[in-house]
Parts: sequence; C-alpha cells; structure tokens
Amino acid sequence: MTRSPADIRERVRQEMVADPRVVEAIVAAVHEQVPVYAALDDSRLPEVRAIAAWGLERLLHLWVTDGILEPADLRRLRGIAAARAADGRPVQAVLRAYRVAGTVLTDEVAARAPRLTTADAFALARMLLTTLDTLAEEMTAAYATTDEDLAADRDRALRLLLDDLIAGRHASVGALTDRSARLGIQLPDPYCLLVAEPAGADRPDMAQDAATGLLDALAVPGAEVTSAATVRGSRAVLLLPALAAGRAGAVLGARDWRGCAISGQSLDRVAVAHRLAADALDTAPAHAHRAGCVLTDADAHVLALLAGHPVAAPERIARLVLGPLAEPGQRHLLEALTVYIDAGSANAAARELHLHPQSLRYRLRRIHALTSRDPRDPWQRLTLDIARTIGT
Repeated sequence: MTRSPADIRERVRQEMVADPRVVEAIVAAVHEQVPVYAALDDSRLPEVRAIAAWGLERLLHLWVTDGILEPADLRRLRGIAAARAADGRPVQAVLRAYRVAGTVLTDEVAARAPRLTTADAFALARMLLTTLDTLAEEMTAAYATTDEDLAADRDRALRLLLDDLIAGRHASVGALTDRSARLGIQLPDPYCLLVAEPAGADRPDMAQDAATGLLDALAVPGAEVTSAATVRGSRAVLLLPALAAGRAGAVLGARDWRGCAISGQSLDRVAVAHRLAADALDTAPAHAHRAGCVLTDADAHVLALLAGHPVAAPERIARLVLGPLAEPGQRHLLEALTVYIDAGSANAAARELHLHPQSLRYRLRRIHALTSRDPRDPWQRLTLDIARTIGT
C-alpha cells in the first residue's frame, strides 16, 4: 500500500524522536560550531540537551501537521531567551545555535527519507524558515526586555552577574564582556575575589546588607571599574579591584571577620577562585588567621595541596609562596630559610651557617619582606617549609 506524504513525515518524526543519537548530534554540532557553546562546561550541557530535545519534537510536529508555533511555544522561547540574556550568552550566538540545529535536523530527515517528495522537502524548508524567523523576533524582544529589567535595578543586576560568575555560568570572557557592556559597567581586571565571614563559631546566614557594607568599606577611591557583592550562606563574596586586597585585612579585622582573597585567576575563572577561597576558609587552622591579614592565593593553594586536591602544579605553588626567593640571586636567603626551619631556632641556624645570629635574623627579616611571610609565625613557617620542599 502506498503511504501518503503525511504517513512518511510521521514515520520520520517517530524515528527521529525515538533515536537519542539525533539530539546528541545536534548538541555536538552546536558545541563544535558555536564558540560560546564550545566553552560550556559539562554542568551546562544537560540544559542544552533538554532544549534540543524539546525543539526537535516541536519542529517535527510542525512539519508533520503543517502547523505554526503556538502561544505556549512562544512563551517557552521567551523564557529561554530571558535566561540566556541573564547569563550573558549573546543573542547572535543563541540564534546561530538554532540555525545549526536546523541544519542537523534537515540532514537527519534526508538520511531517513532519501526519496522525500518535493512537497515534503518544501514543507520542511518553509517550516524551518518561518520558525527561525519567529524565533529571532521573540528572542530579540525577550533579550531587550531582560536588559531593561536588569539595568533598572543595577544592584540586583550586579549581584546576579557575580552569582553567575561564581556558579561558572559564563562560558567565555567575550560573553562576560558583552553582558557587562549591556549593563554599562566595567568589571575589575585584574581583580581580587574576597570571601569573608565573621570569625565567631556561630555564623548565621549572611545578609546582603552586610556584604554591601563591606563592599563600601573596601571601595577604591577614583576607580573606574565596578565592584560587586553577593552572599553564600554565612559568607560575603566580593569582586574587587586587585588594589583592594591590601586593605582587606584591616577592614575585616575591624569587624572581627576573617577571609581569603584570590587574585591570580582570570575573569572567566571566578568560579575557580571562589572554590579555592571557600575551601581555604573551610580547612585553614585557627592560627592561620592573623589579625589584620587575610589568607592569600598562596595559602589557599597550600591548603588545597594538603587536602589532596591541588588546583595548581606543585612548582607553581612553590613560586606563589616563595616569590623572589625562588630566583637564583636569592639562594643565600633560601638556604638561610632551609637551615632555620630544620634547626628550629635562629641561634642554631647561625651556628650551622657560620653566621653571627644578628646576620641570620637580618636574613629572616629579608625573607619576610620579600615573601610577606614571617618564618617565625607557625602557619607561615609551615607554608614556607612546604614550598621550599616541593620547589627543590
């Protein structure tokens, strides 16, 4: 019995919807051909797959029925567009992803129905062109509305932006730059990500007002960049100009707070910086928190190394801690540090090095000046000991 065109379309639709390889082919093509999507991490791909599966089912249904997008479809597309606008994915990239998906769909239909009639082929092309045109209009309008909503509440917009950076929802520096431009802001680069909390044992969930107050206290006069603050449980998280790191210890000390400031990551790795700082606050011993100081990149990396999940290679951790001491011209200071740590006292180290005790103490002061780490402080001596050990 000869099948009608509608029967052929329905057969193809059922085959494609039932075959999970079609969705995977769409996701793979988008991931490969659209740079913004190529940078997405694994945590974002399930969402892309879900949208691809929904879009595949709806487009094939429209082809089979010669239908058009319904109000429920348009509402969902506007919701998707609003979410993409909020997380900084440019509308041009999103529309290109849909065009790539349409190309894959066409290829899959052709593979399953090599003798597709001219009428069926024209119907498929007409449906895709009409749908993509409607999709572009709806998404462009939704992007514009979302931009206006975000700009109308600048503080909320900045908080949402920092929340997305912490969660790793920005795929690239380009996407972040585009979102910042729409908000009319310039994020600090280089930056300092400060994670801070009250020093007491009882730490209830942080109020946004407390984080904002800390942000105001750390403001850099005359800075042309925009800082941001948000909260994570009992902690405030601040994105600040790198210069603010030098004042963080005093500001936190006045509030009886402690914190960790990370400044060695790029803007597309704020999530890495936040995880590093949060883990450091979770694992640092009490004596690592000194009055008027905050934990630094070096402290955080040493703590990650001790916990068995280093973010950086050992040699980089050694350079972070030792700084100039790792240079050939400072070998005498590194030798003095090594002997001091091994001997346990300045006098014993001086005898072993055939130096006057005052000369040895002078070298220890130079080590402190060059590394910002006092070898006499138990925590800082431990970080220096680890660094000189893994660095040799």
